[in-house]
Amino acid sequence: MTTDVLTPDQIAEIKERVTALMPGVRADLEALTRIPSVSLDSFDQQHVEDSANAVAALLRAEGLDVEIIREGGRPAVVGHVDGPPGSPTVTLYAHHDVQPPGRDEDWDSPPFEPTERGGRLYGRGAADDKAGVMAHVAALRAHTGALPVGVTVFVEGEEEIGSDSLLTILERHGERLRADAIVLADSGNWDIGKPALTVTLRGMIRVIVTVTTLDHGVHSGMFGGAVPDAITTLIRLLATLHEPDGTVAVAGLKFGEASELDYDEARLRLESGLLDGVELIGTGSILTRLWNKPSITTIGFNAPSVETSSNTLVPTAAAKVSMRIAPDEDIKDAFTLLRTHLEKNLPWGARMDVHLDDEGPGFDADADGPVYDQARAAFADAWGVAPVDIGVGGSIPFVARFAEKFPDAGILVTGVEDPDARAHGANESLHLGEFERVCQAEALLLARLGAMSR
Repeated sequence: MTTDVLTPDQIAEIKERVTALMPGVRADLEALTRIPSVSLDSFDQQHVEDSANAVAALLRAEGLDVEIIREGGRPAVVGHVDGPPGSPTVTLYAHHDVQPPGRDEDWDSPPFEPTERGGRLYGRGAADDKAGVMAHVAALRAHTGALPVGVTVFVEGEEEIGSDSLLTILERHGERLRADAIVLADSGNWDIGKPALTVTLRGMIRVIVTVTTLDHGVHSGMFGGAVPDAITTLIRLLATLHEPDGTVAVAGLKFGEASELDYDEARLRLESGLLDGVELIGTGSILTRLWNKPSITTIGFNAPSVETSSNTLVPTAAAKVSMRIAPDEDIKDAFTLLRTHLEKNLPWGARMDVHLDDEGPGFDADADGPVYDQARAAFADAWGVAPVDIGVGGSIPFVARFAEKFPDAGILVTGVEDPDARAHGANESLHLGEFERVCQAEALLLARLGAMSR
């Protein structure tokens, strides 16, 4: 279909309008970033309440009818404003909770005091995902008094702890969120100056594997050599999860091929911080390994520490194992295959428990149709170059939940991050130039969808 629904003058006017709004948008983003809205239980949840109230106030100021809802979890903000008669409705998603900051000494500036350096705004949540919130607000402000579409804004308060109440929210409030297009602003772009639509996400399974060999600890000198300890047994078991080249060894898992984009080993090493001399693992193109093939990582270990260990055969040890799966893999099938592999490879007749700790489905978009056409055109308007379709190796389970709930909607996974945003890590930051283009693109998307309907 044609994407010529806006004239060049209209496109330029919207972009200029957004540029004029950016000082105020940035000020509001900095105010949000100063709220330490970490949603983990071990942090003060009043900050999450404060963050929800601040988001609600921003939306009310733009004329939305706003409600803060709680369905057994952290506060979520829902706002709505009608568009012209017969116009489509667009739902805009972001989240206002953030990851813990970690150690202050790892940051070059205080994590909850937004600081600009080198054209980037540093602070926890500055990119993930309070900039997503403010991109939605900027798009609304760009059309103040003349919104071309109906808009629903949904800002979640517990994405960083798994969105446990999201299914209940979708069940009880789903009709309020139903739309022709849904913009989920929690991903990123391919590079500085190169926009992207995220069209695939790997799924995720997290298990806790507990191995027991003894009913109590015993002297390693007296019984070592005949009696296996739990730590060595567990290490040998975990080692079976990979082939010698690092390829996942669990039989039966699905995998696909990534799109052909220029991503070489040097870029991977730079972005990941891989040390010189450390080899890559797996086979296939780098992007296929990152986006479309399964991966298995041991992310935690329960055993005596080096400092507290003694000459003892340890009776029980546990590991937390995270497995990413292909975007179209069924999570129940994948768990069964992983558990079967562990059972078949358990050494020395040890006892084992495999507990499913967490799960999240992948996402594989059919990224065609008028909504996607207009989204790509809006990106091209804002950046001056065509966007690329990308995958993401990480899992964003709520994306699949929206796709399941609203199968007829165009699901647009967008975001503000770039390869150096360092979301979840120390010195998380937002590239301010890219942020302006994100805001322009979203304002242009609303205009394009409204014009298309007419």
